[in-house]
Amino acid sequence: MQRDRQNYVYCGEYIRNSCLELIAYEIGEFDIKGSVAELGVFQGDFARLINAAFPGRKLYLFDTFEGFDDRDVNEGKEKGVADNYQDWSNTSVELVLKKMPYPKDCIVRKGFFPETASGVDDTFSFASIDCDLYAPILAGLRWFYDRLVPGGSLMIHDYNNDEYPGTKQAVREFCAEFGLPYFQMVDAAGSAVITKAR
Repeated sequence: MQRDRQNYVYCGEYIRNSCLELIAYEIGEFDIKGSVAELGVFQGDFARLINAAFPGRKLYLFDTFEGFDDRDVNEGKEKGVADNYQDWSNTSVELVLKKMPYPKDCIVRKGFFPETASGVDDTFSFASIDCDLYAPILAGLRWFYDRLVPGGSLMIHDYNNDEYPGTKQAVREFCAEFGLPYFQMVDAAGSAVITKAR
């Protein structure tokens, strides 16, 4: 069956955006239920694409909206991970929500993850994990994979980004612990995708 490409994939980083589109299309084609999420939202550019790709689904937005939390920075340093501690504080909930095509579908969880996930009783078909540092990525993988429905996917940004080696370390540790395969993407940051078997 032929399908039309969506216009939103032609902005920004084509490969990552196109992969999101293909994942969303397959989730829809197989009628895979579940909400969607992003952990590490910053200014909401990729969250906007998630919102567009999954109309009518709840989109959880997990972020401090104030940059890195010192607890995550310190844990990475204790593990000997030489991550790049950039300033991601130039954002706000209001800025992000203004970008969303379906803002009423968005549920903002501001603060330190996974504390901000307390009380979330939901399952997920897709989640983007883009929080750069070892500790929150590992926490995100553990939290979301438990709640990922069969056929759902996790997309982890910066897997092959040398500025954030904690990303690769977290993904490899998690997948080795549970015997999970993952797929490497060829986008600029070398993202990785984990899909739960149907």
